[in-house]
Amino acid sequence: MKREQLLELLENQEEISKLSELEKEYPYWEKFKHKAKGLTTDPKLLWKFVKLQQDRNVSRIKICDTNSFNFKYNISGNTLERLHKFDLNFGGVLEGSSIIPDKDKDRFLISSLMEEAIASSQLEGAITTREVAKAILRTKRKPKNPSERMILNNYITIKEIITLKGETLTPEIIKQIHSLITKNTLDKQEYEGEFRTSDNVKVVDDITGEVFYDPPKFEDIEKLMNSFCEFANSPQKDKDFIHPIIRGIILHFLIGYIHPFVDGNGRTARAIFYWYLIKQGYWLVEFLSISRIIIKSPGQYARASLYTEYDENDLTYFIDFNLKSMELALKSLKEYIHRKISEKKNLFKIIRSVDVNERQAEIIKNLINEPESILSINEIQSKFGTSYQTARTDLMELESKGYLSSKMTGKKFIYFKSPEFNEKIKKSTLPNNI
Repeated sequence: MKREQLLELLENQEEISKLSELEKEYPYWEKFKHKAKGLTTDPKLLWKFVKLQQDRNVSRIKICDTNSFNFKYNISGNTLERLHKFDLNFGGVLEGSSIIPDKDKDRFLISSLMEEAIASSQLEGAITTREVAKAILRTKRKPKNPSERMILNNYITIKEIITLKGETLTPEIIKQIHSLITKNTLDKQEYEGEFRTSDNVKVVDDITGEVFYDPPKFEDIEKLMNSFCEFANSPQKDKDFIHPIIRGIILHFLIGYIHPFVDGNGRTARAIFYWYLIKQGYWLVEFLSISRIIIKSPGQYARASLYTEYDENDLTYFIDFNLKSMELALKSLKEYIHRKISEKKNLFKIIRSVDVNERQAEIIKNLINEPESILSINEIQSKFGTSYQTARTDLMELESKGYLSSKMTGKKFIYFKSPEFNEKIKKSTLPNNI
C-alpha cells in the first residue's frame, strides 16, 4: 500500500469508522470484499490496510523449523471478553463451582459425554439419530454398524481422556487415543493407532471432490508430532504465555493440519482439545458438548480451518470460530441445567406421593410420558451412573410396589409399565401436570 494512499485513507474518518466496525468480525477476504463495497475506497486497498493493522498486534508462534509451521493470531477485545467469561465459568474457582449442583454432577456428566460422543461422530459422517445413539450407549448393546461403533468408540475415548489428565502428552498417547476412537471403523485395522506411512491422503470437499489441502509428507510426521507434543507440554512463561484455551484450540487445529493418521484426525483433534483443557483445570469442559454446536454449522467449521491455511497461517479464524462455539455450548449447558433443576421439582412431588427415591421417581415420570418404554438394568445403570446392583434394586423395588412388570428375554430381564401402573398413579396425590 503506497504512502499517499494510506494518508488519504487515514484522513477519511468516516471511512475509517466504518472499516473499524467491519474489522470486528475478523472477516476473511471473500466476505470482506462484499461488505466493503459500500465504502468509497477500493476493497483491495482496504484489505491491505486491514492486514497492516492486524500485523501490528499479531502474536506469532513457531511449532517447528519449517516455514509452513509458523503461525500467527490476533486477540481482539471480544476474544478477551470471552476468555474472561470462560475463566470464570470453566475453572470451578469462582462462578463455575456453583453452576452444577454437586449431587447432580455424575448424571449431568454422563449425559454430556454422550452428547459429545454422538455429535463428534456425526461430524465425521456417522448416520443415526440422537435418540437411537443414546439408547445404544445406555443399554450397552453391541454396535450393529460402523456409525454405531464410531459413537461407542467416541464415548469410551472421552471417558478415558478424563483419566489421562495427569499425563504428559506423547506421540504414544496420541496413538492410543486414535486407536480407541477408530477401533473397527477404518478401512484397514492396521491404520488404527498408527501414523500414516504414505502421502495418499488429501483434504477434499465431500460434495465437489475439490482438493483443499495437501498435508505434510509422511516422512515428516514423527518430527512434527514430537514438536506438537513439545508445544502442548511446554511451560507457560512470561513472553511465551498463551492462554490455555487458545493453546488448546491451536492443538485442535494442528492435528487437522498435520493430518498424522489416514483417517479419524478430526475426532482425535477434538479429543485432544478436551484433554488439554481438562488438564489445565477447566473441569467444566467435561460437561460441554462443543461438537453439538459445531455440527449445526459444519461448513463454518471447515472454512475456519481453510481460511487459516489460505491467509498466511492466520489462526484467528479458527480460534474465533471455536470460542464462539464454546460460548454457545456454555449457554446451552446453563439452559440444560436450569431445565433439569425445574424438572427435579416435579420429581420431588412423585417422591412425596409414592414413596420412592429420586432415580425411581424419574423412571416413573418417564413412564408417564413414554408408556411404551422398555427398561433394562444396564440402561438404568448407565443413565444414572450407579452400580449394577443399585440399578437392579431400583427396578425390583418398583416392581414390588406394582409400578413395573418384568420378564426374561434371552439372558436378561426387561422391565416395563405394569397393568396396574395407571390406576396406581390415579390413586396417588400426583398433580396432572407431571
